[in-house]
Amino acid sequence: QWLAPQHIAFSIQINPTLRQLISTMMEGTDDDIGGGPSSFEQQSSNLKRAIQYWLDKSTIHVYPRWAGFVAVLGIFFLRIYMVQGYFIVAYGLGIFLLNNFIAFLSPLEDPQEDTPGLPTTNKEAKEFRPFSRKLPEFKFWLACTRGVLTCIVMTFFSVFDVPVFWPILLMYFFILFFMTMKRQITHMFKHRYVPISFGKTKYKDAGIENGVYGGGAGSKSR
Repeated sequence: QWLAPQHIAFSIQINPTLRQLISTMMEGTDDDIGGGPSSFEQQSSNLKRAIQYWLDKSTIHVYPRWAGFVAVLGIFFLRIYMVQGYFIVAYGLGIFLLNNFIAFLSPLEDPQEDTPGLPTTNKEAKEFRPFSRKLPEFKFWLACTRGVLTCIVMTFFSVFDVPVFWPILLMYFFILFFMTMKRQITHMFKHRYVPISFGKTKYKDAGIENGVYGGGAGSKSR
């Protein structure tokens, strides 16, 4: 009886509906499976944009940024003192900070090359040429802060706690520091450039237009 013509006709009518329903379910499953990575990538992209947004807003706040770096560096040294280990990590961080500091003090173009750069004679010195750093201040701060945070995370993994005699590392670091700074200072005197802007002459109302047609963001309001 189950092979009656009306049952066969009903099965023929319902099969297209079932087929369409099954295909719709399969497409929804594929969309759900493919939506996972895209959702994660979207959240990751939003997080990167948020971090970049706050980094861009912090560019003008020089002193608070460096105060935060000193605080993070103090936390790192406190961590080293409390665990009495990870001296090799501290030594590596010192070398990393020293390399970034030398890049911060170095000019963008090497004066020893034949490319136009810093003035070497009195005639060339008459033309004003601003000092361009190899590593700008903001990138210098960002690299140092990332390095310290990375080293703090490394102190929670025992694989980085290599047993060493820390006074030897400390003495070697100071010797390397003095030799590197001596070479950098000699380079500064030889090519007559000063990478430090503190103490330089600053003129009153610099960048402010007070004339008849004065205006813009730097002009005084009347």
